[in-house]
Amino acid sequence: MILSMTGFGKSVVNYKNKKVHIEIKSLNSKSLDLSTRIAPLYRDKEIDIRQLLAQALERGKIDFSIWVENDEETNCVPVNAPLLETYFRQLQTIVRQAGMPEPSDWLGTLMRLPDVMSKTETEVLEDEEWAVVAEAIAEAVGQLTSFRRQEGAALQKKFEEKLDNIESLMRSIEPYEKSRIEKIRQRIVDNLRLIPEADYNENRLEQELIYYIEKLDISEEKQRLANHLAYFRQTMNEDGHGVGKKLGFIAQEMGREINTTGSKSNQAEMQNIVVMMKDELEQIKEQVLNTL
Repeated sequence: MILSMTGFGKSVVNYKNKKVHIEIKSLNSKSLDLSTRIAPLYRDKEIDIRQLLAQALERGKIDFSIWVENDEETNCVPVNAPLLETYFRQLQTIVRQAGMPEPSDWLGTLMRLPDVMSKTETEVLEDEEWAVVAEAIAEAVGQLTSFRRQEGAALQKKFEEKLDNIESLMRSIEPYEKSRIEKIRQRIVDNLRLIPEADYNENRLEQELIYYIEKLDISEEKQRLANHLAYFRQTMNEDGHGVGKKLGFIAQEMGREINTTGSKSNQAEMQNIVVMMKDELEQIKEQVLNTL
């Protein structure tokens, strides 16, 4: 079964006094285009995260985000009490020695001084925490893959519908294909009769007609197109990598046969059918771009 490149996955995990959020979004792209937004605590693990995503998701425009939501107590920036007391003693001494009036709001004055409120400790990522977060990342990747599988099933259903339409249109050409041979022959003979001085050999005329009609014969194009349609169906049910690119190549080959059929169709009804076949194929090509 084919997979779509479109997908979304997320997970949330609680660890001690914080909540870690992971989100992954995927859109179609010719190759792997990976962008990450990683909370500072986990930036040392960026290479590991990228390797995991590249291996699991293969292709697409991937946006990965991980951020931390701390509780209110953790978010509260502590007051540097020893520094505040030092500032207070120094300022009291300066004020007394200078004979200046003391501030009416000592606390407000002190809180505006440098580094009174600062978070000086450095957070270190523990192995236990990373194990929990890595499992949450894997869960988000699993959700995205499941999303891709559902979208892929919808794509496959659409492909089957378009392939059936092309097959039906290809069969609808047959009545016109058979009748046009006699029409071509009759038109040539009628035009020759309009030329009184024209002298021609019936056997030679038949030989030339056979040669001309063989050049317009589309039997090989129809057979090759049928083979491509069958191969497209077979490829959709394959398990493996690069199925989307393979389907793109097959669609190109289908286009060649349809275009050649159109160039050999010297009848309006046949050309109209070819135009409809091209329309169905273009819709396939558009959706193939979103196939993994």
